Amino acid sequence: MDWQAFALTLKLASVTTVILLAIAIPLASLLVLGRSRWLAALEALAALPLVLPPTVLGFFLLVLLGPRTAFGRGIAAILGHPLAFSFEGLVIGSVIYSLPFAVQPLVAGFAAIEPSLVDAARLLGAGSARIVFTLLVPLARRSLVAAAVLSFLHTVGEFGVVLMLGGDIPGATRTLSIVLYNQVENFDYAAAERTSAILLLLSLLALAFLYSKREKRGGAARA
Repeated sequence: MDWQAFALTLKLASVTTVILLAIAIPLASLLVLGRSRWLAALEALAALPLVLPPTVLGFFLLVLLGPRTAFGRGIAAILGHPLAFSFEGLVIGSVIYSLPFAVQPLVAGFAAIEPSLVDAARLLGAGSARIVFTLLVPLARRSLVAAAVLSFLHTVGEFGVVLMLGGDIPGATRTLSIVLYNQVENFDYAAAERTSAILLLLSLLALAFLYSKREKRGGAARA
């Protein structure tokens, strides 16, 4: 078992999930509460990674963050190294790739809240930020948990973006999905079975946690 890759995978998934929630909460609230005619285009852009092949997304990011573009060269001059083939680059790629898995549960949760509550808050003088963090987020806690769990698991299992953007650098960009690919490519099926079992167990535990929260809330509502 490659414990270095295991730790890197958990670190990548955790950092990505935190950043995604910070982006997805205001974005989802804008999509639900906003009135602009451009919101449909914004929502389509946020959902694009769902249908875009991961290798295509990874290639575009590799070119953008590499030394071939002015943006990539500027970032490299600031950081002292290019974002491509680095952990920071993987975080950027993972945030973009998993964005729909954070935004869509929150959009569904926010949209399910009674509009009259939002209208009442506005009449009482609450601003947009206060409505989001004192009304929408507390009432859509289950959607928030779902967004966090799905974002985390999707990042743990991603392969195409990681391979294209990060390559296979031990301790920097080698995640468990890359380790599994290498093991299968080398016909080391015993090691591949262990790695797959760990990924499967991690996914099952996270999903069981998510659904246990739903069952507890449903039982409390019936009581």
